[in-house]
Amino acid sequence: MQNNQLFEGVEFLRNLSVGEFLMFFIYLALILLGKSLVLFLLRKLVSSKDFKERIYPVIEDVLNWLVLYGGILFFLFYFSREQWLTLAFYETEGVEISILLIVVAVMIVTFASRLIKAFNHYVMPFVYEQFNVDIGMGYTINRLLYYVVMFLALAISFTTVGLDLTALGFVFSVLGIGIGFGVRNIAANFVSGIIILFERPMEVGEMVEIDKKIGRITKIKLRSTVIETLKEGTLVVPNQYFIEQIVKNRSSAQLYARVVVSVDYGSDTERVERILKAAALKAAQLMKGIPEKEPDVRFIDFRNSALDFQVEVQVTDVEMKERLESRIRHAIAEDFIENEVKLAQTMYERQ
Repeated sequence: MQNNQLFEGVEFLRNLSVGEFLMFFIYLALILLGKSLVLFLLRKLVSSKDFKERIYPVIEDVLNWLVLYGGILFFLFYFSREQWLTLAFYETEGVEISILLIVVAVMIVTFASRLIKAFNHYVMPFVYEQFNVDIGMGYTINRLLYYVVMFLALAISFTTVGLDLTALGFVFSVLGIGIGFGVRNIAANFVSGIIILFERPMEVGEMVEIDKKIGRITKIKLRSTVIETLKEGTLVVPNQYFIEQIVKNRSSAQLYARVVVSVDYGSDTERVERILKAAALKAAQLMKGIPEKEPDVRFIDFRNSALDFQVEVQVTDVEMKERLESRIRHAIAEDFIENEVKLAQTMYERQ
């Protein structure tokens, strides 16, 4: 029985008119060309910076919407008299699947996705500004709104094509068991993402330190968190890491340029400390924007043949931290040579 239905479903392909499809794609190409021409003229004729930064992106989004959904509606209208559009090419357990139902279901999901993204982008920032909602909480609300709307859109699209949501729920429960046994890491990251969105131990825009790399959180997704670093590029960190590991939040903490240096055992520690402080001051004075605080120099540790010192200077950002640490090292090397202070030798050097 099912073989006959499949055969009948594929049979309609032989009756498709190549000419009609060719004309449809020509009309579609003309629509796309018209949209591109309108955007091109707007860019050339309007030179206002405010227009290009604020109004033009909105017009571009609206035109993209009109072209996408206008093209889908034009497809349905153009082929509305064709039998293959509404013919069920597959049927099982009373559910008839046709091209029309598939197009409508896809249209519902994509429209819901674009609508909620536009709503979060253009409407919600105004609401957050009125009620003094911070960036992290706003991001959390946006993500939750998106997931709720997409879940409803998927449910409506499944109902549209005739799928039984009760049976679908059973399928999801079986998949959930499979995920629990076979894809535990993905499930753990998913749950961790929900915990992060609700408990907000860290938020979008904050500076964090991961494996001695400092970066700013740009996205918190359900499975992973995206962190933009200064030099290492983009880090995609599984959400489970933030729940199980100790993560340093650098947003509220003061940031310091730190340099550790080891000198020979037997060196005059007070003299070395004065030289290090002078070198740090000299390096800090060559840079703009350094907070006017005296460098902190400490004698931090003894080793077999070395004395360890640490130099700290407060800075305002990560880029300044790295540049100042390099300048401090240059100044220390210069002052150590001038004052005949010797660095401690490593085990390899002594051999």
